[in-house]
Amino acid sequence: MLIVYYSSPSEYTHRFVQKLSHESRRLPLLTSEDTIEVHEPYVLITPTYGAGPNRGSVPKQVKKFLAQPVNREHIVGVIGAGNTNFGSNYCRAAKLVSAKLQVPVLYMFELLGTQDDVEKVDKGLETLCQRQRMNAT
Repeated sequence: MLIVYYSSPSEYTHRFVQKLSHESRRLPLLTSEDTIEVHEPYVLITPTYGAGPNRGSVPKQVKKFLAQPVNREHIVGVIGAGNTNFGSNYCRAAKLVSAKLQVPVLYMFELLGTQDDVEKVDKGLETLCQRQRMNAT
């Protein structure tokens, strides 16, 4: 399963994705850069920024990517990266994307994630791949 993700200069999400055994494509760091287009099923991994009442949460680069109809067409789920210090806003960006695009939140992990998180996400993505293959036949 293809993974599309955004990671800030902190590289937390990037380091997590690099541990996974699935192909990935990183969204541009700057909103001034052209975004990517995806023409196959994918899972989005997004961190949460600025969580709180009346604040953004979804990174602008993710919003720009999802503003493209082709990218919305192929998303099958979202995984949230967050910090439990945000309390009820933990992984809020993933929850907002899920609600807006009517796709499931597949998993949530904190900061860099643990080895257990990596294993669970890899297993879940492999299950998604198998379902996609079965639905294609």
